[in-house]
Order: sequence, then C-alpha cells, then structure tokens
Amino acid sequence: MMQFTESIPLPPSHHEQVSPFSILMMNKSISTNNQIQRARPWPGFHTSKSLGTIGDTNCMEQLLVHCANAIESNDATLAQQILWVLNNIAPPDGDSNQRLTCGFLRALIVRAAKIGTCKLLTANLNHSMETHKFSIIELASFVDLTPWHRFGFTAANGAILEAVEGYSIIHIVDFSLTHCMQIPTLIDAISNRLEGPPLVKLTVAGATEDLPPMLDLSYEELGAKLVNFARSRNVMMEFRVIPSSSSDGFSNVIEQLRVQNLIRPENGEALVINCHMMLHYIPEETTLSNRFTSECTTNSFRTMFLKAIRNLDPTIVVLVDEDADFTSNNLVCRLRSAFNYLWIPYDTVDTFLPRGSKQRQWYEADICWKIENVIAHEGLHRLERLEPKSQWVQRMRNANFRSSGFSEEGVTEVKNMLDEHAAGWGLKKDEKDLVLTWKGHNVVFATAWVPL
Repeated sequence: MMQFTESIPLPPSHHEQVSPFSILMMNKSISTNNQIQRARPWPGFHTSKSLGTIGDTNCMEQLLVHCANAIESNDATLAQQILWVLNNIAPPDGDSNQRLTCGFLRALIVRAAKIGTCKLLTANLNHSMETHKFSIIELASFVDLTPWHRFGFTAANGAILEAVEGYSIIHIVDFSLTHCMQIPTLIDAISNRLEGPPLVKLTVAGATEDLPPMLDLSYEELGAKLVNFARSRNVMMEFRVIPSSSSDGFSNVIEQLRVQNLIRPENGEALVINCHMMLHYIPEETTLSNRFTSECTTNSFRTMFLKAIRNLDPTIVVLVDEDADFTSNNLVCRLRSAFNYLWIPYDTVDTFLPRGSKQRQWYEADICWKIENVIAHEGLHRLERLEPKSQWVQRMRNANFRSSGFSEEGVTEVKNMLDEHAAGWGLKKDEKDLVLTWKGHNVVFATAWVPL
C-alpha cells in the first residue's frame, strides 16, 4: 500500500535514480515560475517536443505523466517529490496552463488517496472547489458566455426545424446536460411557423446522477416554467420528466417511449431525439442481458441505446458532444488525452471572465469535476467517457442511421452566433457534420441523423 507522510519534506539534494524531480531541480527557473510561457500552438506553428522550461505546458504534462506512473507503481517517494514540484509551479490562481495543471494535481492526489493513506500537501494544497447549483437565470447566463453549448443548440435547432416542417405535433425527447436551456430558443422559432405553431410534447430524461452544471430547482418546477414560456409564445406544450440513469442506457426512457410509440399516429407526429452532451455518460463497453429486447447479448449500452432509438423510427436524431477520447483503461493515456483537450476551456475563460469572478469559479469548478472524474475514478464511478466524433459516426451508421447534415441556412445561423463571441472560435464542416473549433483545435461536434 502506498503511504504518504503528513508533512511535505524538502526535496532531497541527491537521489539515487535519475528522476523527473532531480532533472527539474537542476533547472533554476523553478524560482521564476511567474514567467511561465504558453506552449499551446496555433495550428501550423512549430513547437519543440522536448521537456522544455519548467512550467511550460509540455513540462507540466510530462510531470503529470511521471506522477501518474509513480502513483500506479506505488512509488510514494517519487510521487510525493513530483507533486511537491507541481504544487509550487501550478497555483490555482495562476495563468490558464497553471490552473489546468492544478486541476490535474488535485485529481492525482484524490487517486493517490484511494491507493494509500494520503495526507499529502494538506497545509499548502487548499484547492478545494465545489460545483455550484445554478438558478435558471444564472444557468442561462452561464451558457451564453461561450459557444461551448450554444454551438450545439444553434446547429441542432436549425436541423430540427427543417425536419419537423409541416407536422402538427412535435414530440421532443431531450437527453441534455444543460437542463433544457436549448428549448426556449427552439420554441421561439417554432412559434413563428407560417402554418401556425404545433402542439409540442417535451419529454426530458431526468438523469439521476449529479452532473455539472447542476440546477437548484426540480424538473417539475423547470417544466412549469417552460410550459408558461411556451404559452407566452402561443405554443401549447406538454411536459413530462422520466427519472432515468445513464448507467443503464436510460432504459426507463427507452421503455416508456417504446410503449408510447405503439400508439403514435402515422405522419401526424414528429419524433425528435435531441442528444446534447449526455450520451457519453452511458457506459461504452459492458457485458449484460439486453433489457431492451429481453435477449442475452454481449454489447455496450451505447450500442443498445442507439439501436433502441432506431427502432422508434424517429424523424430526426441530433447528436452533439465534445470531440475527445477519455475511454482508455490506461490512466496515462486518459491523462494525456484530457490534458490536451481540457486546456481549451481554461484558455477560453481568460477571454470572457475576469480573474476572481464568481462565474469563473463556477466555470472552472465544473472543469475540475470532469478532470477528477477522468483521472481519479475507475469502473462505474468513472462517468466521463468521451468518444471522438469518428467513433459516434460509426456507432450511428452501425445502428442504421444515415447522416442528414445541415443546411446552408443552418450553417449561417451558427456562424452568426459565433460572431457574438471572442476571436479564436471557428467553425469547420467535416463531411456533413459541423465542428466548433478554438484556435483550430476541435472542441464540440454536431451531427444530424435520420433512419435508413
């Protein structure tokens, strides 16, 4: 069992092995860590792949990797030495690279605590961050700060509006991380249809897990607000929430939709499946009995979920998610993938929120939650299992969907939305899909699908 001491020892002057710590201590720039430079490149810029100056991004990533390896191999001495260095060069109120690294430092300490008795850095590492419970107004303002969610909202709403044109009843099934924040804009657009507003049925998959961003009111209260908003736009809305868990592929929602679909009027009701950054919480590989078909099979809940959705014969399925891969069973692989993706929200936050603001604390606490879940947890407790767009595209094709893409009008709407935000955000088309970028790096993808 790995054992850590309660106090932080000063680093030894000599070490028998050539460790990352001893190499770093030979670099005198540890005393000038305030001059840390960003190593994140804009696309096309050449950067060195060497360890580099202590405190630059490449160095911090390598330190985190060495620390993770030390923790996994139960080398408490080396792990403690590296954590000591990281704690000195990555303060929680530093620049974006330092704050990113600090988030991973916290997560590694939590992981180490699961292996041994970790009282490490208790005096100097008071970096606890609690996720905030938002009011509706706070969450709406929070979502509007960045295109991170608005990109998916705008792209999805455009595709949905085109798919449901002419239908008198629209049933929207919302698998969304952002508590229906997309829906008011969609209702607004629906209310302006030339043929008049339809009846809107909104079914919400109320996740039983606490996933940030968290809301400070119940789904019943949220539903009442949405119904009142729709009424103010002369749209009749029916709202229901189905408590369901991502851990079993939202089986409660699937079952109720399956029963309801048996009496769905032909050509009179559009069925919209809206998936916004929620499906990656479904376990990606599991051996189990198929609860959807009562057959025994070896499959993933994700595959089963998509096949069950296909059997409902939806009018359109919109899938929006973050374009990264956190599924590896290897800790170092996950750490590298997460580090090279989650620098983006830390980098962007400096463009729109001042240091010390409450919103910035809330924003970064949610990122830290994600980092800790990816790094510190395993098994069913590791909920953050992002897959890249290419993998989701293949999953959708395997479930007998074909890509329907986005119209030029829809793309223009997304571009206009991005113009409201800081320079650095961009949009690219990848076959029929849309991808939000930050300084050329993929951030979020949006795809639209119809049954074959």
